Amino acid sequence: MAGADGGAAVPVGRMPIAEPSFTVGIEEEYLLVDPETRDLAKEPPASLMAECESALGDHVSPEFLKSQIEVQTGVCGSIAEARNDLAGLRGTVARVAGRHGLAIMAASTHPFAAWRGQVHADKERYVVLAQDMQVLARRLLICGMHVHVGIDDDDLRIDFLGQIPYFLPHLLALSTSSPFWEGEETGLKSYRLSVFDELPRAGPPEMFDSYQEYERSIAMMVDAGLLEDASKIWWDVRPSARFPTLEMRITDMCPRIEDTICIAALYRCVCRMLYRLRRENKSWRRYSRLLVNENRWRAQRYGTEEGLVDFGRGAVVGYCELLEELLDMVAEDAAHFDCVDEVAHARQILAHGTSADRQLVRYREVVAGGASHEQGLRAVVDLLLAETAQGL
Repeated sequence: MAGADGGAAVPVGRMPIAEPSFTVGIEEEYLLVDPETRDLAKEPPASLMAECESALGDHVSPEFLKSQIEVQTGVCGSIAEARNDLAGLRGTVARVAGRHGLAIMAASTHPFAAWRGQVHADKERYVVLAQDMQVLARRLLICGMHVHVGIDDDDLRIDFLGQIPYFLPHLLALSTSSPFWEGEETGLKSYRLSVFDELPRAGPPEMFDSYQEYERSIAMMVDAGLLEDASKIWWDVRPSARFPTLEMRITDMCPRIEDTICIAALYRCVCRMLYRLRRENKSWRRYSRLLVNENRWRAQRYGTEEGLVDFGRGAVVGYCELLEELLDMVAEDAAHFDCVDEVAHARQILAHGTSADRQLVRYREVVAGGASHEQGLRAVVDLLLAETAQGL
């Protein structure tokens, strides 16, 4: 994983920056499923959300579609704290859904549900989104997992915004969970990204020389009436519009909570690794959107199976080798954050397959055993529901 430019000195006059807090927060989006039909609950009872809000306060909220629900952990000082917080949120939402005859699914697409006929939530933000984006919004029957890492200095967040896209395809590949769309095997491990990329202001982020330049760009768009605020910027990673964090948004939802925690830990460690380079007057090389997009596509298409391009070597390298290089690169940071085991779990994901891999195996096994296409898809739903409930 060549790419750290050892000769890239920090410009003269730039003052040393104190180590960021590197707090961590995780957002997950779930699908609400009828366990009998295995289809989505298009209009779940309003009492379900009310009961969740009563139990969890502002840590739970409606998502764009009524068949979705979102949770957000608190600001966590450790990965262990984030895991406990997330498990509590998942468990509470799952129990409330169960009392209403439903189940939650932590996957980025439903194997066979149709986007047509879904109903968006009444929240004002989503009403505006539906009006602005039309069919693009109506197709958003997808769920993602976002990770916030606390980086207090504004300019440092923007500095990292330009460096970190290199690593995002590596994280996406580990998270893939959307190989099916409306009953079709798409041939992609993350079809969710194709749906999301239809929106404007999606994809890899722009590069800025300073936080002031970023703020001027956002202010110009707001003043022109193009968007209400920076929360309508939907890049793969972005400075949060609400918190002093760098929010990673590229990854699919992971049914297994330990996979979510692994990816969150890896992202946090990469952020600190970039800070260590900065402390040594070095930086990770910034690569063009052209190159980053190629690895993004490979991760979206193949997951971990076909490898990614190592731009330093100018060649496609097997994902296993790239993962080992990444784990070695952030070993100091994993030890610093006391999350060595959580980061090392990436090897288990690679060994046992991502959710997309497991979904495809289950579907093909069931169909090969004589079941119909529809029965195979329902078996995938059962797998996803079972994995979502593990470890809670």
